[in-house]
Amino acid sequence: MKNGRIITIDNLVKSFPIGGGEFTALNGISLQFDKGEFSGIVGPSGSGKTTLLNILGSLDTPTKGQTNVLGTASTRMSPKVAATLRKKHIGFIFQTYNLMPVYTVFENVEFPLLLLKIPSAERKKAVLEALEWVGLSDKIKSKPPQLSGGESQRVAIARAMVKKPDLVLADEPTANLDAENSHHILKTMEKLNYELRTTFVFATHDDKVIGYLRRIISLEDGKVVSDAYVKK
Repeated sequence: MKNGRIITIDNLVKSFPIGGGEFTALNGISLQFDKGEFSGIVGPSGSGKTTLLNILGSLDTPTKGQTNVLGTASTRMSPKVAATLRKKHIGFIFQTYNLMPVYTVFENVEFPLLLLKIPSAERKKAVLEALEWVGLSDKIKSKPPQLSGGESQRVAIARAMVKKPDLVLADEPTANLDAENSHHILKTMEKLNYELRTTFVFATHDDKVIGYLRRIISLEDGKVVSDAYVKK
């Protein structure tokens, strides 16, 4: 999908059973995202931002309403379709890195390409390129326990970007990092957004991340309370 809208959310509701009742995490969300955006869903803990990100990434399904992500509607999102969408088109960056500790940096970044059955020579080229993007070409043989927090998060970014996805979803990607590493990582993602036209959607309450966003969507109690583009 080279141009235009890649996400449409229409009157989205997500509820979870609690005791004898239910908790509504998202309550009537309607949003649209175009290709190449660098946007953030911001708000305090419990506002629903991670729940919304999980639905966009097909890790969860809505209770009511509709989403359409990269041409696939939530009503057609069987587990198999969802897995294919994630595998081919979506990159995830989590605050806990989710690296495989027994694998090297190279092998961690290579993993999404193995799922896509990319030929070996092509995989190697793509992994080396992704590690160059994040400044970790000298760490290809290291394993996650040997890395700093900032280096681990940069590996996570390389893993998310190695297949050049249409969409990257980043959930509090700087939560465990100091200011210097946070800014380095955010500048890296901003650069990749410009160079590859990859759409980034963050879930965050970190002011450092918010300072880089070009669109800020604020959630409170599962509802959108503001949606504004930022002039840079």
